Formats: sequence, structure tokens, C-alpha cells
Amino acid sequence: MATQRVSDVMTSDVEIVRPSDSLRVAAEKMRARNVGPIPVCDGDELVGIVTDRDIVVRAVAQGLDMERTQVAQAMTRGVESVYDDDDLTQAAQKMRASRIRRILVLNRDKRLVGILALGDIAAELSDQESGRTLEEVSAPSQPAPH
Repeated sequence: MATQRVSDVMTSDVEIVRPSDSLRVAAEKMRARNVGPIPVCDGDELVGIVTDRDIVVRAVAQGLDMERTQVAQAMTRGVESVYDDDDLTQAAQKMRASRIRRILVLNRDKRLVGILALGDIAAELSDQESGRTLEEVSAPSQPAPH
């Protein structure tokens, strides 16, 4: 069997927002696509990701105006990514190590081309590999020592 690549199973139809977009615009795109995370791109450059949780914790809970608050104020910078031609098992390992359920997919020119979700991996890898990934990504965080 040929090695499966990330591009074989990723979702390539990914909605994006710009750092200067309002959080309301981001939330509306999330609602329309029924998704929680949306990559943030400045032109062709991936600069972060904003999630529904980011909007709630970093903006709504602080009483910020959703029309005037820019995505850049709530997004997460320095996000994990894999390349579209990476081996799917290696992508699963990276998701386990970072304990994330979704990872952004770039081409070798470092342009966003998709997103890989835990569900995409579960359907393609062995039961043992996908189960291990789900278990490690979902494990509760260890509290920090006092």
C-alpha cells in the first residue's frame, strides 16, 4: 500500500479571515460554514488561527465590541502546520505531540492549502494509530506544579 499523504485526506475548501476583519465577520463565517476554527491570512501568508473559543474568551468575556474588535486582537499566532505532501502518520504524530485536533496544511511555498482534522485521520489510519491519536489529543492536561 502506498504511503498516504496529508493531501489525500485534508479538507481543501477552507474559509479564511484577515487580521483586520472584525470578530463579527469571523463569527458569521464560522456560523455559515459550521466550523469552530478559521485560519487567518494576511495576503497569502498564514499568520494565525481564530476559534470560536478565542472569540468568547478573549473578546466577549471582556466586553469587547464584535464590530470594532479586529481578528488580530483575539487570534492565536504561531500555529502548528504540516505540508500537504507530508506522510499522514507523521501529521498524526505532530497532532499528538501538540495535543491539537486540527492542523493547518501548507504547500511547500508556505501557502495555506487546507486543514487536517482528527476525524480525517481516524478514517484513514489503522484503528490502533487513530485510537492512539484520539486518546493522546483528548487526554486532560496535567496541572502545573506549585
